[in-house]
Amino acid sequence: MPWLDAPGRYAAAVRLSRAAGLPGRLPDGLGLAVRVQHADGADRPLDLLLTSSGRGGITRRVPLPRADALGGPYSSLLSYRVGGRHRVLAAFPRRTAQAPVHGDPESLRRTLAAGPLVFDLCAGTSDGSWRPFAVLTVRTALPLPRHESLDFDIYAHSVPGFTPGSALAMTRRAAYRGSRAGRRRA
Repeated sequence: MPWLDAPGRYAAAVRLSRAAGLPGRLPDGLGLAVRVQHADGADRPLDLLLTSSGRGGITRRVPLPRADALGGPYSSLLSYRVGGRHRVLAAFPRRTAQAPVHGDPESLRRTLAAGPLVFDLCAGTSDGSWRPFAVLTVRTALPLPRHESLDFDIYAHSVPGFTPGSALAMTRRAAYRGSRAGRRRA
C-alpha cells in the first residue's frame, strides 16, 4: 500500500453530497466521496465513501443527518480490510470556515473561495480510538455541469491490502449500480 506506507502527496477528487436532497439548511445525510488517484501505481485509483456519522464506538456505524458539512465526522459505517484487519474509516473536518457549509454546490464554492476544506482521514483502532493516516485538502470545486457528478465505486476502485469488508457487500454493490443508473437517467 504505497499511499499508506510512505509519506507522499496524491491527487484526489472529492464529492460532497446530500442523501435525500433536502433544502440546504435542513439536516440531511451527508456524503463524502474521495478518489485517490494512482493510490497503488498508475491507473489504480482508490475510492472511499463516507457518510455523516458520530465518532463513538456505536455512532461511528450510524448515519447521522446534519445541516453543516463541517459539523462532525464522516464514517465508512462498515469496516474495510486494512492490512489484514477490520477497520472503520473516518474523515474528521477541521473547522476552517466560520459559516456552515450546507453540502450544496453553491455553499461549497463560497467556502472554497475563502480557503480550503481540510479533513483528517483516520482508521478506527481495536481500543476504539482513531489513528490518523492522511490529510485531505480540498482546494477547488470540479468544473462539472450542474447535473453531472463523478461515479465512485469502492469495489471497482480498491487496492490490495485496503478493501471494503464483506458485510452487506452484495447490497452495497447493487445500491451503487442503481445510483449510477439513476444519475445517468436524470
